Amino acid sequence: MTHFSNQPVVSVRNASIFQENQTVLSDISFDIEKGEFVYLIGRTGSGKSSLLKTLYADLQLRLGDIEVSGFQIRDIKRAKVPFLRRKLGIVFQDFQLFPDRTVTENLSFVMKATGWKDGAKIKARQAEVLMRVGLGSVGGKFPHQLSGGEQQRVVIARALLNEPSILLADEPTGNLDPEVSDGIFKLFQEINNSGTAVLMATHNHYFLRTYPARILKCEKGKVLDSKVSPIDVNI
Repeated sequence: MTHFSNQPVVSVRNASIFQENQTVLSDISFDIEKGEFVYLIGRTGSGKSSLLKTLYADLQLRLGDIEVSGFQIRDIKRAKVPFLRRKLGIVFQDFQLFPDRTVTENLSFVMKATGWKDGAKIKARQAEVLMRVGLGSVGGKFPHQLSGGEQQRVVIARALLNEPSILLADEPTGNLDPEVSDGIFKLFQEINNSGTAVLMATHNHYFLRTYPARILKCEKGKVLDSKVSPIDVNI
């Protein structure tokens, strides 16, 4: 539907984010446009992960409005959540790969859960995303046979399976050494350059300095936006 082409991929209006019964962020509003790259920063416990979890409907939105890839998050029905998540790629710090399944079995699990049925198409798409992240030959390996950086590349490949409109990444380089982190970050940049929006939570000052982009900062229960006023990146 072409008349939706200018819709932001994420739109947050007067939203409050809760972790159990505590308000972690209140009355926040921002948009993320198609194809935009945005950092999410803030001290540990400032609400970054809670915000990301609310965007992918892992935490309930009780106050305000959030729309992600055309889905209204407030009071989203459980049955709709898998459809929302097909539009998102989610990249976790701790990989969350099944240790007892090979790389292709890990990818197949997600694909079957999101409605892929044709075996040949599944195989072709897996090969495509693994090539895309620079891992053409690891399909038959188990996660423990891969380095941390390779495991994170598999997680990114998994996040790309359904051609998401946005990648949500929660400290994707938090467990990796600097050289490996840089390769992972460049991969996110390539994905972003091909048109996928990226919202990346990070503590990595090197990225913020070396690859400047828009910043959202969780601080004292609010979300500050570098698009609105300059942000002190020291967190």
